[in-house]
Amino acid sequence: MKTLKSVKPGESVSVTKISGEGPVRRRIMDMGITRGTEILVRKVAPLGDPIEVHVRGYELSLRRADAEMIEVS
Repeated sequence: MKTLKSVKPGESVSVTKISGEGPVRRRIMDMGITRGTEILVRKVAPLGDPIEVHVRGYELSLRRADAEMIEVS
């Protein structure tokens, strides 16, 4: 199981599953991250939090804890 948290900058991945429950999962899905979505990791902050990704034509910053809930392949 590989999560978005472990993806290196410059890599492109596809979402396979979103774990988490209730409002947290809903918030991630409301940002446009759903199963099958292609995500390109642009940058990771020097201390590892947040992670900047390119998804559905826009840039998005995710907390490391949220990125850990997104399984990718």
